[in-house]
Amino acid sequence: MKFRPLHDRVVVKRITADQKTAGGIIIPDTAQEKPSQGEIVAVGPGGRDEAGKLIPIDLRVGDTILFGKWSGTEVKINGEDLLIMKESDVMGVIEGTTAKKKAA
Repeated sequence: MKFRPLHDRVVVKRITADQKTAGGIIIPDTAQEKPSQGEIVAVGPGGRDEAGKLIPIDLRVGDTILFGKWSGTEVKINGEDLLIMKESDVMGVIEGTTAKKKAA
């Protein structure tokens, strides 16, 4: 099943946080905060202004983004946990990251 978001919405896959501290202590899942970074997996066509003109989204599939702690709606598509959020919920794009991305 493919999913295409409508209007100015994007589908995001969270990037998992580290499981250990710098000192080597393993953090259990129950104590970890949900990460506020993710990778965009699908983008809608964009919103419309008052005149009905399409305003394209400034985000692309594959962008690594930063979003608020309570942003988006959690959904499960094809057994994968994803977030659907509006473009305005995205705080910014993280560019030039060389760190390894781990899919949640």
